[in-house]
Amino acid sequence: MPFVNFEHIAREWRCKFSSDSDNASLMAAQAKLEEILPEVSSMEGVASVQRIVCGGCHDFKIITKLPKAAFEAWEKAAFAPEADFLAALKAIPGISAVETQTYTFKEVRM
Repeated sequence: MPFVNFEHIAREWRCKFSSDSDNASLMAAQAKLEEILPEVSSMEGVASVQRIVCGGCHDFKIITKLPKAAFEAWEKAAFAPEADFLAALKAIPGISAVETQTYTFKEVRM
């Protein structure tokens, strides 16, 4: 759209975790993230990788932000290692609502 500009595109991986067993599912999701983090962080063009946890909503989110050209290359590669990571999350007891979303990022200042 000509009226909406941006510098980066992000891919979000998200799920809900259970607070059962002292947040065991959250700890397991974090461990899975740590396994793939070197691969994701070292992809060509990655601007940032962020983890968001909301204890009240039980959200666990990973956001990988790249410039448009780098994002398009990652998209052509099926966002690897996305499929393996999402499958690992789905296998964790207490994890639900495993989803992805793509959106743009624009730094705005007033």
